[in-house]
Amino acid sequence: MSQSIAANPDRLLPADPGTRSIARDLLQRVQDLPIISPHGHVDAAVIEHNTPFPDPAALLVSPDHYVTRLIHASGVPLDRLRGSNTSEPDSRTVWREFCQAWPLFEGTASGYWLRTQFDSVFGLQQEISAETADASYDAISAKLLEPGFRPRQLFKDFNIEVLATTDDPLDSLASHKAIAEDPTFHGRVLPTFRPDAYLNIAHPAWSANVDRLIAAAGDGATGYAGYIAALQNRRRYFVDHGAVSADHGVRTPATLKLDAGDAAKLFDRARSGQATARDREDFEAHMMYQMARMSVEDGLVMTIHPGSYRNHHEPTFNAYGADTGHDIPFAVNYTEAIRPLLQDFGTAKDFHLVLFTLDETVFSRELAPLAGFYPSVYLGAPWWFLDAPDAMLRFRSAVTETAGFSRSSGFIDDTRAFCSIPARHDASRRIEASFLARLVAEHRVSEDRAHELIVDLVDGSPRRVFKL
Repeated sequence: MSQSIAANPDRLLPADPGTRSIARDLLQRVQDLPIISPHGHVDAAVIEHNTPFPDPAALLVSPDHYVTRLIHASGVPLDRLRGSNTSEPDSRTVWREFCQAWPLFEGTASGYWLRTQFDSVFGLQQEISAETADASYDAISAKLLEPGFRPRQLFKDFNIEVLATTDDPLDSLASHKAIAEDPTFHGRVLPTFRPDAYLNIAHPAWSANVDRLIAAAGDGATGYAGYIAALQNRRRYFVDHGAVSADHGVRTPATLKLDAGDAAKLFDRARSGQATARDREDFEAHMMYQMARMSVEDGLVMTIHPGSYRNHHEPTFNAYGADTGHDIPFAVNYTEAIRPLLQDFGTAKDFHLVLFTLDETVFSRELAPLAGFYPSVYLGAPWWFLDAPDAMLRFRSAVTETAGFSRSSGFIDDTRAFCSIPARHDASRRIEASFLARLVAEHRVSEDRAHELIVDLVDGSPRRVFKL
């Protein structure tokens, strides 16, 4: 298979010639629009300092659990791909392992993104393979040394207008401040409030995090009252530094309304180490309700990312830590779980709640009906295991007939891999063009209206939903 498929202008477009022609026109309408990335994990300091990218393996293989997990599934130990607590593998050796495993990625979203990057970002002229491993390593290494191949120039070359990061509530946000005040930088790099490690009692550092939080921002109060005050104060700090959203990576989307006295008792039990498993679930559910209340007050968009069984394989977690490829999706319930929150805030003025899922079965059964009634609810784009071409098409088919096009968030790349951002957004635009082209071909949407819709999906929706 030739590497040139990555440059084929019809990639991901419908196979039927007539529908493909419509999709081409739709894609052309949005192909050059700026990238709006309202949720991701790029480090703002990398952009502030214009930090050179590391070697090919450290950039594209070792930190990317999308990549290492599939190679690991073929029998390659993770220490040969990313190192362990006691050793670090040679970069070129890791790259050779990746190139040897490259055929495993055919048909996967990771393979599509990587192939697109190799062609459009790095300009590789030959297909990745075991035989070309050293040549491709050398070619990418040479590219990484070019003065123009730095984050700030690529930010401009990729046509990124807005890039949101994901940040600890006690982060100083100094990099964001420096970027915002830099007259030579013309994009927007926005922080995102991510309080998971301060809300989840089961987190190993929860109690220490709470100590730091209350000491830093509790206004002199202690206990649960100081805790709530500190969270509110830090959220305001983020708003003052340009944040537009607060993100929550929770196990389930459960929400629970407790009075302050009962919540304080739960908090105190947790602080004394006496919380039960039920206490932990109830406290996190209550804090999700509290986060919604705070979003209504301070205007931060609330996004919820539930449904991942984190660190599924304990021996791998003990050896390599978190985010190493063994977070596995499980079924979630939204209709009942989110109801306590929506009872009080579902129709609150200017409250925006973006719901994501790793469970495709809730797209049409629960999420689309919720977004089709509550003014606050928006459909989060397919995420993580679902941000793949066919899964994105399934999402659009599952939700549109109930919720229409206006209730979705726009594409969310959710990536740590800076160089993959344009590939991911390009794939999304091609999928939207393909879906709309089918509706035009079936005389369900006029072609003129489809052109308006695709612009709104790509550009209008993320600006509207994330208050940009």
